[in-house]
Formats: sequence, C-alpha cells, structure tokens
Amino acid sequence: MDTTTCLKSLLLAIQQYRDGRTAQQAAQLQKQVEVIWGLKCEQLLTSGSALTSECVSMLVELTANPHTEPSLKSSIISLLAQLGRVQKLNLTNGCHVVLLVFQCLQVLQKLTYNTRVFQSNSCIHQLLEFLMTSIQSHSDDIILPCLGLMANLCRDNPSVQTHIKSLDNVKPFYRTLINFLAHNSLTVVVFTLSILASLTLNEKVGEKLFDAKNIHQTFQLVFNIIVNGDGTLTRKYAVDLLVDLLRNPKIAEHLTRYQHFSACVTQVLGLLHSKDADSATKVLELVLAMCCVSGLRSQLCDVVFRPAAPKLRAVGRKQGGGLECGLALVQWLTSPVEGAESCSLQVLSLLNKLLESLAAESVSECALSFVEMLLPVLLGLLKSLDPAQGDAVLRKHCQRVTHVTNLLLNILHKDLMVCVEQESMSLVRFSYSQVCAEALLKTLELMSKLRQQVKDMETGFYRMLQDQRIVTPLSLALTSHHREHVQTALALLLEATPLPDFPSMMWATSQEVFLFCRWFDILNPVLLASCGLSALLNPLCFCRQLQEQMKDSHVSDIIEVYEQKLAAFASKEGRLQDLLEAKALALSQADRLIAQYRLQRAQAEAEARKLASLLKDAERRREDLQGKLSCQALEVERSKADMGELLQHNSRLQRDSEEHQALKGAYNSLLNRFNETEQLLKELQTAHILLTKQSDSLKKTHDALQLHLQAEEEKVQEKDTERRNLEETLDILRKELNKTEQARKDASIKASSLELQKSQLESKLKLREEELNKHSAMIAMIHSLSSGKMKSDVNLSL
Repeated sequence: MDTTTCLKSLLLAIQQYRDGRTAQQAAQLQKQVEVIWGLKCEQLLTSGSALTSECVSMLVELTANPHTEPSLKSSIISLLAQLGRVQKLNLTNGCHVVLLVFQCLQVLQKLTYNTRVFQSNSCIHQLLEFLMTSIQSHSDDIILPCLGLMANLCRDNPSVQTHIKSLDNVKPFYRTLINFLAHNSLTVVVFTLSILASLTLNEKVGEKLFDAKNIHQTFQLVFNIIVNGDGTLTRKYAVDLLVDLLRNPKIAEHLTRYQHFSACVTQVLGLLHSKDADSATKVLELVLAMCCVSGLRSQLCDVVFRPAAPKLRAVGRKQGGGLECGLALVQWLTSPVEGAESCSLQVLSLLNKLLESLAAESVSECALSFVEMLLPVLLGLLKSLDPAQGDAVLRKHCQRVTHVTNLLLNILHKDLMVCVEQESMSLVRFSYSQVCAEALLKTLELMSKLRQQVKDMETGFYRMLQDQRIVTPLSLALTSHHREHVQTALALLLEATPLPDFPSMMWATSQEVFLFCRWFDILNPVLLASCGLSALLNPLCFCRQLQEQMKDSHVSDIIEVYEQKLAAFASKEGRLQDLLEAKALALSQADRLIAQYRLQRAQAEAEARKLASLLKDAERRREDLQGKLSCQALEVERSKADMGELLQHNSRLQRDSEEHQALKGAYNSLLNRFNETEQLLKELQTAHILLTKQSDSLKKTHDALQLHLQAEEEKVQEKDTERRNLEETLDILRKELNKTEQARKDASIKASSLELQKSQLESKLKLREEELNKHSAMIAMIHSLSSGKMKSDVNLSL
C-alpha cells in the first residue's frame, strides 16, 4: 500500500470516527495511525502537501477535542511529534500548538519542582488523569516529562497523593510504575522511584519495595545515579529521593548499617570538586539530611575530617581531583563561582552540625588539623564590607557572618574543652582560642551597631549573648592586655547581664578562676619581699655579735654603717609591714565583697530561675497562642482564597449575563429579520402563483396560435421566424420557471433551517433580492411579450 492510499484511508477513518465515535471506529483509527507511524517521514513529504496537511489538521482537531479517547490522543500526539522532528515538513499552526504540549510539560515540571501545588480545582484532577493515562500508554516520547511532572506533584503533597490513591485504576498504575524500574533510562528509574516513594512508602506496596532485602540495592542504585547520572536533572531527583527515604526511620536505620556508606559518601562529596553550583547545592542538601540521622554523623565526621587514603588519592588523581572532602568543602566557602553563596551557607551549616556532634574526648588530630585549616578562611569571611555594594549584598554578608560566628563558637568551645582535659596539648590551641575570641568580639560589636538598622539583627544579637559558649570569649577578653578588648567585653557584659538566659553560673565560675590568677599576680611581689625580709634578719644578729667581740674603731665604723643600713632596712620592713596589713585588709574586704557577690549572685540566680520559669510559661503560652493564631491566619487565608474564587465566579457570571443579554438582543434582531424574510417569501410565493397563471394563459395562447397557424398555412412561412423566436422565448421562460420553482423549494428549505443559519441570513437575503430582481425583469418581459402578442392578434384579425 502506497503512502497516498494510507493517507486517504487515515482521512476516511478520521471522518468516520468524528461522525460516530464508536469503539470499532476508534480501533480502526488507531490502526491507521499505527500504519502511518510505520511510514518514513520522507515518504509523507512526497505524497502531496495538500493531503498531508489535511490529515494533520484533522488529527490536531481530534487532539483538541475533549471527547477523544486518551489512548488514541496519546498515539496521535506521538505521531505528530515524529512529524515535527522533520524540518522539511510544513506543519499547520495547530500542529505546532500540539507540539507545544511537550514544552508545556517541561515548563510545568520546572515550575512545580520543590513547589507544593494545592488541589483546589478540577484542572489538577484532569492533569493527574492525563498524566496517568499518558504514563500507561507506553509512549516513550511523552513518558519522561509526564513522570517528572507526576513526581513533582506527588512529593510532599498529601492531597494529591490521596486523590491518586482514591482512583479506580491506581493498581494498574502501580504495576506500570514497577515495570518502569527495569527501564534502560536512569532518569525514568529515578522518576519512578520518587513517585513510588511518595505514594507507597507507608503502605504494603512500599514495604515490599523498600524492605530489608531490596533497600541496599536501592541505596547502591541511587548513589550510582547521583555519581554517574545522566545530568544535573537526574542528580537533583536522585538526591530528593534519598532525602525523602531518610525521613523514614526504618530506612534511615538501614542506611546506618549499609557497609558501603563511607565509600559512597566519599564519591558523592567528590562531586564538589566541580564548578557546578547546582550540583554542589544538591550534594550539600543530601549531606545535611544525612546529618539529621544520629547514626550517620560519626561516619560523616570520619569522611570529612580524615585525610584521603593512598588508594583514594590515586583514584582522585585519576579522576582529576586529588583533594580531600574537607578541603573541597572549605573551597566552596570562598568560591567565585556564580551561585556559590547558598553553597557557602550550606557548608557552614554542615560543618557546624559535624563539629557539634564531636565529643570533647573524641576530638582527633585530623579534626584539629581540619580546624587549623578552616580558621583562616573563617576569619577572612568576617572582613568588613563596603556599604555601597547594596542591601542585597549586605544581607548575604550578615547571614554568612551569623553562620561563621556560630561555627566559631563551636570551635572555641571544643578547643578549650580539649585544652582543659588534655594537659599535653600545645599552646597553639590557646592562640586559636584568642583569635576566635577576637573574631567573635568584632562580630558581636558589628551586630550591636547594626541591630537597629538590619531586620532581625537585634534578636540574633541577644540570642548569641545568652549562649553558654559566649562565656569563654568574654572571659578571655576581660583578661586581655589590650584595652579595646576589655572595653568591648565590658560593654557586651553590660548588655548581657540583664538578659534572663545569660549563663551567670558559668560566668561566675570562670571569673573566680580569673580573679584568683589576678590576685596571685598582685600578691606575688609582696610574698617575695616577705621572704627577702626573713633572709635579712640573720645578718643583723651576726653584726651585733661582732660588735660585742671587736672594739676596734674601724669595726665600730663598719658597725655604724651596717646599723644605718639596718635602720634603713627596718624602715623598709615597716613600710612593707604596713603594705602587708593594707593588702590583708584589702584581702578581707575582697573576701567580704566576694561573699556579698556570691550572696547577690545566689539571689540573682534564684530570681533568674524564677524569671526563667515565668518566661518558659509565657513562651509556652505564646507558642499556644501562636499556634492558634497560625490556625486562625490559615483560616483567614482560606477564607480570602474562597472569597477570591467567589468574586472571580461572580465576575464570570456577570460576564456571562452580559453576553446573554447581548446574544438575546442579537437573537431578537435576527428574529425580526426572519419575520421580514418570511414576509418576503410569502410575497415571492404570491408572485410565483401569478407567474404560473400567466404561464398557463401563455400556453393557451400558444395553442390558439398553433390552430390559427394551421388555418393560415400560407402565412406560416412569413411568421415562421417569429414563431421560432416565440418558442425560444417560451423555452427560456420554462427554464426560468423551473429555476423559480427550484428557488422556491430551496427558499422553503432554508426558511425551515433559518434559526440554525442566522449568521448567513444577510448574505442569503441579498441573493433573494437579486433573484427577485430577475423575476421582476422576467415578469416585465412576459408582460411585454403578452402585449406584443395581443397586438399581433389584432393585426391578424385586421
């Protein structure tokens, strides 16, 4: 069968289906579409553009018709997509509209990614039914975007999930999805797993799919897709799938026992060596989700903080990135790649969580080396910013400074704990603590200055002042040798002490240690002087013995000199004694002040605990009220949405009413025209009757003329020419009468269907007017002929 015959058969099948729409006609059309599908597009080009364009136009009309069966519509769309790939084929505008379906699906997939779509109208239901039908049609051209869009709509959307589960064909849909798990495209597999995880994770089907036997294979498959996927799109959905699976406690527990977890995470973190910010964002999102699983944090710390093993280094060099995972994370903090700001914040959050999970006794040298590498980068992120760069840049900088400050607090807290418990730690740790404390003081000072200008800055500032880890930096600053550090610490302490959750107990304990060190520094010279005075008492006694034994003048002179010196030493001793008494009095006063301070501190702590309990009660009440307020706000939003829908519906009804009034006026005008036309038709019928009578009289006159001509044979030759003319005229009149009769029949038929053809009435009226003119001309001609014949009869009689 040639191409032209196939196209004609397709055209005939389309017309039959459009007229009847039976199941047999649909099957016949499906068969013809499959036949056309098997033809080559080049054959369609040479079969005649008019026939091909007509077939394409009618196929487009079928796809736009909502009553067309979905399976047939899917086949037609696939055929049109195949035709659209041929650039030589000049498709109609309607075909281009149908081909836009694929682009619309892709646009919807991008718009609905990580966006919750509310099931508020029937359009979502129709879209879901179309997607399910298209997925079950096994058409490769449309399956991929439909699966991606379905995965977006089902993820974190209980209303859509409930609607799909309530459909009758959900079980065949599940079977189709399970069959897609063996597809050769990794993207199709990821989309399918995402849909199944959203719909069946907490059901029996999901328990069978993601049970202990299959879950490790699923982990390996997902990790392989993330590392060796078909592109960024596939990697995004694979990461989202694994994040959704980790929300299930059983699956998260299985992942903690997955034996290849460290190797897989190392490969995943190896993707950070690339300069793709989108891939890095998804990788960091996955690792942050893993940090929320308590059993995975220690393994993540080992992967991030440990240096690369020799085998891994060799593999890294072969792959072009011989860097450790930790170094790759640090590089994203200062990466100049576009879109790296969000990656930087994610890295800071990740490092913060990892350092929080480290216990003080388990801090390894690898972790300390990593912190040693990290600190200069963090301090570089705290540099001042030019305000002329704009509010957006300043806002990003403040967010980054907040994350960096929190991370520095964790580093400082862990560092000091290690220094206290491990005496063998070097003094380098203390230098890092001083640097961290200085950076934190600068950050807090900046936040104090900006708290009135930047939104939510004051809340963050007071929250940091009430953090228990802030005690150590403030203590280091108060005992610093730099005056500006002491002044800054005192100013911050004045801001912090009135706060309800300020750690006063830890602050008092730390200050006792620092006060003891300061008093020791003050009393140390006094103690040395007292020791020297006791050493000078022995030479004094020895000199007096020499004075009794030796009476020599020289010796007396020497004794006088020593006595003068001893007197001077005695005066010094008196002054030292006075100083000791003053210091002892100061010590007693200090003890009394310390006792008073402790009493006041105990009272303040009791009041603080009382205020804290009151604050907690108020906070609980506030949370309850906040929950009620959020519920009320949600109800208000829903009411607003319902009101908006009602207003839109009202406006649509108003427009429909206006259109109805306009159509009613048009109908009345058309009805008037119809009445006028009917009156004209009656007049035409009356004229037709008159013409018929005149025709009969003409026939009788003709018969009389024939008899007269038979009697007058001699005059036949003379009147033959005139008779022929009359006969021709009569033939013309008969034809005109036949035409008039046919026109009368057409007019009666058209008058019966006039209500269905109102839009064509004016053109037909014009045609009727032209016919009336013709009839009037014929009537005039008949009258003229009849008058002429009467004259000829008169002449004959004469």
